[in-house]
Amino acid sequence: MPKLKTCRGAAKRFKLTKNGSVKRSKAYTSHILTSKSTKQKRNLRKPALISKSEAKSIRNLLPYA
Repeated sequence: MPKLKTCRGAAKRFKLTKNGSVKRSKAYTSHILTSKSTKQKRNLRKPALISKSEAKSIRNLLPYA
């Protein structure tokens, strides 16, 4: 059986944690930051976890992660 290809777009966006859940970064952090509050920008820096139902499909895109 040949090697599986990793979806490079998913590899750049998602990381797996030690217990197998999928970590992602939050949106709305790239521009128009002057209109966002400091509290909102601080909370956008923190990573978020993906739900279990979506994590299964993401793990299929990252076969060797």
